[in-house]
Amino acid sequence: MVVLTGCGGASSTLDPAGVEAATIARLFWLMAIGAGVVWLVVVAIALHAGRRRDDPPDRRRAHRWLIVGGGVIIPTVVLGALLVHGLILMPQLREPAPHDGLRIAVSGEQWWWRVTYRPDDAAPVVLANEIRLPVGQRVEFVLTSPDVIHSFWIPSLGGKLDMIPGRTTTLVLEPTRTGTFHGACAEYCGTSHAFMQLAVVVMEPEPFARWLQHQAAPAASPSDPIARRGESAFQSTGCGACHSVRGTAAAGVVGPDLTHVGSRLRLAAGTLPNDAAGFQRWIADTHSVKPEAPMPEFGMLPEAELHAIASYLEGLQ
Repeated sequence: MVVLTGCGGASSTLDPAGVEAATIARLFWLMAIGAGVVWLVVVAIALHAGRRRDDPPDRRRAHRWLIVGGGVIIPTVVLGALLVHGLILMPQLREPAPHDGLRIAVSGEQWWWRVTYRPDDAAPVVLANEIRLPVGQRVEFVLTSPDVIHSFWIPSLGGKLDMIPGRTTTLVLEPTRTGTFHGACAEYCGTSHAFMQLAVVVMEPEPFARWLQHQAAPAASPSDPIARRGESAFQSTGCGACHSVRGTAAAGVVGPDLTHVGSRLRLAAGTLPNDAAGFQRWIADTHSVKPEAPMPEFGMLPEAELHAIASYLEGLQ
């Protein structure tokens, strides 16, 4: 039972929540069964041969045929069948999404995820480190990288695909049940590779449509006095040179879009809780949280100013 605990959870390939992941899980179990058959046959032959050392020549010839049949023919047939079955599955896992379906561009960057929704009838919506999907709909991901090789992987929904600088690749996934799942970079990409997580929330279509509409709206002006001071400090310290907050003067494109950052599940690509304390720690002590992150630390700011900026960002819902 302890071994089987790894077969479930929000990051398990063996607890599929998508059409592609279910196909991969079935292939895994078929391969496991095939490997088990080959192992049993080979071990049985080895045990049999070990007990029969003084057989007459005619029995030895029979044993040779047993070795050829069980050690060569059966593994060849089993492994060959598994290879053919896997090759047949590959085109199914690359079927394109409908022309009018949802398309999401994901850029893997050191060390976070730039996520851009591309509705056909509206302007692109840019987020970071979180993807929300409608259940039961095929979604096409357009994958790129501006720096090094990353690998986009949501184990519960489908297989992984590399993001290679200078190339654009596509991956199509269709979630089959709602829930919150974990994604990650599956290719070592630098010092903070382990701190490059991705939250994936699968929703019913109507709540998803309302969520996407809200994400497309500009940020609301803060009403709390501390948050208003934080907005001013955010602008005066130059944060807007790297980050965008739609509806304000902040229009940077180097770092994550922060328009609705307070509504996300986690902060800093899954590294910190998304609350005022998490924001304050990230701003003041960035490199202890995520070594070699390009964002500079602002620990030199007064405590009150750090708290105000954190309150402002937490309020961007």
